[in-house]
Amino acid sequence: MSYEHLLSPIKIGSLTIRNRVIMGAMGNGTANNDQTISECSCAYYAERAKGGVGLIVNEVTRVNDAHGMMGDRQTSVTDDRFIPGLKKLANAVHFYGGAIFIQLHHPGRQTFVPGGECYTPSGVPSFLINAPCHVMTTDEVESLVKDFVDGAERCYKAGIDGVELHAAHGYMLNQFLSPFTNKRTDAYGGNTENRARILKEIIEGIRERVGRDYPVMLRISADEFLERSPFPIPEGEIGLKLDEAVRICKYLVPFGLDAINVSAGIYETMNEAWEPMSYEEGWKLYLAEEIKKAVDVPVFGVGVIRNPDFAEKVIAEGRVDGVTIARGLLADPDWVNKTATGRVHEIRRCISCLNCMETMGVNGEKGEPITCSVNARNGREWFYNDARITGNGRTVVVIGAGPAGMEASRELAERGFKVVLFEKEGQLGGQLRMAMKPPHKEKIHWLIEYFEGQFKRLGVEVRLNTPATVEAVRALDPYAVFVGTGSTPIVPRSIPGVEGKKVCTSADILTGRVKLSGKKVAVIGSGMTGLETAELLATQGNRVSIVEMADRIGPSAYWQTLTDVQKRLNAFDPAYYPGHKLVRVTETGVVLEKQDGTLVELEADSIVLSLGVAAGQSVAEEMAAHFDKVIRIGDTEKVGRIQSAITSGFSEAYRLD
Repeated sequence: MSYEHLLSPIKIGSLTIRNRVIMGAMGNGTANNDQTISECSCAYYAERAKGGVGLIVNEVTRVNDAHGMMGDRQTSVTDDRFIPGLKKLANAVHFYGGAIFIQLHHPGRQTFVPGGECYTPSGVPSFLINAPCHVMTTDEVESLVKDFVDGAERCYKAGIDGVELHAAHGYMLNQFLSPFTNKRTDAYGGNTENRARILKEIIEGIRERVGRDYPVMLRISADEFLERSPFPIPEGEIGLKLDEAVRICKYLVPFGLDAINVSAGIYETMNEAWEPMSYEEGWKLYLAEEIKKAVDVPVFGVGVIRNPDFAEKVIAEGRVDGVTIARGLLADPDWVNKTATGRVHEIRRCISCLNCMETMGVNGEKGEPITCSVNARNGREWFYNDARITGNGRTVVVIGAGPAGMEASRELAERGFKVVLFEKEGQLGGQLRMAMKPPHKEKIHWLIEYFEGQFKRLGVEVRLNTPATVEAVRALDPYAVFVGTGSTPIVPRSIPGVEGKKVCTSADILTGRVKLSGKKVAVIGSGMTGLETAELLATQGNRVSIVEMADRIGPSAYWQTLTDVQKRLNAFDPAYYPGHKLVRVTETGVVLEKQDGTLVELEADSIVLSLGVAAGQSVAEEMAAHFDKVIRIGDTEKVGRIQSAITSGFSEAYRLD
């Protein structure tokens, strides 16, 4: 496929960008603690410009310091002192032929102000944040308009190519647009035009300040999807819907909008904004398509777009003028260049695991950038910037073809080592093979496909069905041995009856070693593995009960993935037992102990243990006894998830002398 539509230039106002791929804004935690642009920020965005992206939209950028904060490591345009850093960022992106917009933003009710209140249109609190709210006066709204205009002017002075007004995903400007969060009775509330007044005034203010030729783009949630929320939305509240979003866009364009970037969802419906694995590619493009029919400026659409063929098709069909991709460009900054040079098969596709979203908050508290499960360099491009091709054909043995072993093999081969990869099973993937078995987890196989292609390109010697013995490894005279043999399920032998025939592990179910149908099954443990195993069992005709020792289901699970799987699992009417500990397996089921010491008997034909895993160290210890340089990676180093395994394999391979 030639991708002639996807790769063709397009004008946004006075600006021509080189192709139809927009990097969507995404908080990343790369700025300095004083909100200035860091070397980390420049390297992060320059990597995507170097990778061929047409237009980059940076992360949510603060326009107000008193009540508009999302975090310390957040880009800001609240003062002229930020202009030099913005110039440095613009220069970094322009060096590689890209263009960059700054996304002007205020969080409104979707933030937490220590010791204070969220500024909001009408005092409607966020069900997710649950912070106290302040209802803005008319004067305060007018002051906020000026904040946005001032910020845009600073971007203009810094040589930034344009600005995006963030009126999506439930943030302040979205809150004014939505009848769910805007109950005002002044000029900024009531009918559609009044609720859009703040945006009209911001656009007019920017035009007065910097002229008509400076590009201004709108980001809008064209449907808030309140009906899908896992939170208790008040009856009768439907929020902003597509028909009104179309009217808003038609109303605003004549005041000076140059493009519209269409998304969906708010914090109460976050899965419609930043989707888990279960959502299909392009599922919400119809929103952008309807808006495109109504306006005469470029309209860009988003919606888990992962494949260039799909992107080319929707642009060629005229559904959208271009595609917005955020997480896909975290996973592979070279997505566009690989498309343009006939290497689509080499793209490392985002698997929608939401690790980036989960670590956005966790890492932010630690002062670190977000991470990506499949790209260990994400947010750390400034640090991992000098991979040395110093392998010189020296042999390195890698044991275990799970994510850590595969990533280590790839990076070692990139650096010029001769890599021999031992895998005792007949396929690559290790525990990824199990992780992809529950419903809607098929995207994980994309990662395996990526490594298969990389090994062919790089000449990695893969020995499947081959356990790594000391003799076989010694015969290769390796310079180093990497061991990533994974982990095994924890089975608490001290529990009476746990070794009986009716007991198995989630690994047994996911690998197909044990098949159950038409049974009453008790799943012990409600981490994501336990819940996904329970969903798989339910789809196979079993009646499932889920037992959790903690006082709530999914105590360590990220809430987006938890609510996604529970929504589907609940359709099978499972029985939940939070606050119950397994104390005995009996002939008829299990005995559970409640937190108050009360014993409960639960009838079950089969018991599936999902109590975590323990690293298998025997191979590593054996190799360490015979070879000088043995490096443990993945679960063999520390039990974790895909992201920690990939990072472990990459970093150890990157720094091997």
